[in-house]
Amino acid sequence: MSDNERFTGALGDPVAPGPSGSPGPAGVAGVPAEPESEAIRRLESEVAELRDRHLRLAAEFDNYRKRVARERVELADRAQAAFVIRLLDVLDDLDRVVDDSRDTPLDTLREALVLVDRKLRKELEAAGVERIDPAGAAFDPSEHEAVSTVPAPDAAKDHTVSTTFQAGYRFKGQLVRPARVQVYSTQGAG
Repeated sequence: MSDNERFTGALGDPVAPGPSGSPGPAGVAGVPAEPESEAIRRLESEVAELRDRHLRLAAEFDNYRKRVARERVELADRAQAAFVIRLLDVLDDLDRVVDDSRDTPLDTLREALVLVDRKLRKELEAAGVERIDPAGAAFDPSEHEAVSTVPAPDAAKDHTVSTTFQAGYRFKGQLVRPARVQVYSTQGAG
């Protein structure tokens, strides 16, 4: 093996031999190596620059995270405001019913309340609220809360909801309140 073959770098460039005859810090292709003090200063400068860049990126990311959180809150507030605006119409109707209730016959008052109730339920449904009234359906403990039992008139009605005491609600498919119910049961029946 010739000296030229022994002293080539990874890319095949000639490397000047070091003091022991092996490739060393003398530089590439006869170019003198950078003095240690200059190399240390250069590397310290690069480290400082990279540290500064890292701190700027961290600060930018922190600002981005805060901005996204603020925008998310603002978006939720705007959505709630839009829902409240739709409910104000129902509230205005209710105010009119209350204001006119002194001189209004009971049947007319009841009819007005039914219309306001219907309008309110329509707005709630449009917002994603679903009413759960399971009377006559099979008891489902994941959606219903049994507050009492009553003997089943026949075995086919066992574990069926007999009465709904308080309707349950889902909001966009998520249960927010279980229905409170009375359930038919054959247990204990002789």
